[in-house]
Amino acid sequence: MRDGPPVTLYCFAHAGAGASGFAHWRTTTGPGVNTVPLPLPGRGTRRREPRPTSRQALLDALLEPLADQVADGRPYVLYGHSLGGIVAHTLACALIHRGLPAPACLAVGASPPPQTAPTGHNDDLSDERLLRFAAGLGSAPDGALAAPGSLWYRRVLPLLRDDLTLADALRADALADPSGPLPVPVLAVGGQDDPVVGAAVLDGWARWTTGRFIRRTVPGDHFFVRGPHAPQLIGRACRVVRRTRLVPGPLSGGQL
Repeated sequence: MRDGPPVTLYCFAHAGAGASGFAHWRTTTGPGVNTVPLPLPGRGTRRREPRPTSRQALLDALLEPLADQVADGRPYVLYGHSLGGIVAHTLACALIHRGLPAPACLAVGASPPPQTAPTGHNDDLSDERLLRFAAGLGSAPDGALAAPGSLWYRRVLPLLRDDLTLADALRADALADPSGPLPVPVLAVGGQDDPVVGAAVLDGWARWTTGRFIRRTVPGDHFFVRGPHAPQLIGRACRVVRRTRLVPGPLSGGQL
């Protein structure tokens, strides 16, 4: 690999989560990759800020700082997990519409594309439905830890409700956007044991790019982001970007 600046990998977490889930990515992605998790307001270091539930609120919170960082033209990749996938897509669209350098690749993990209705909640965001949704993904604690009044119940359910509202709003806005597919290659990653987002769902991302579409499967369930396989895969994709300087352009399927 020739010398040059590292590829910056901006990461966006799944619903109900913050940037801490990407802490191990800083070493697991490998050389030539600078991993930068970007937390949404309402969690982590931004926990005192209002949580966004609309496209405009999301852009107000994240677009300007991201635009300042990518304006120099150095290669960067966006990765979003679950909710983070549609967040990353929304930001990629907004950056390109502003005339800024496009991401060299849009990578999404365990994330349904905009045309696919989210499984498990639809328009019902009651506490009971959210509990069933979280339990179906394996993200709800057992017994009293998830009972009404528990710390998890009081902290996580409101955050999950707002995040799912945001996801629905971003999907609706993407479908209404007349700009069409992005001129950016898309890498869609799924967990082989994901009970919600399977290969057929991920293939729906192919309609959102005029570049190359690649789907890959890694070991794990819906939260494979916590394991080593996803960052290793995304790290390899970033090194392809760094080596070939595709900004934007197609990725070779044999290289990932």
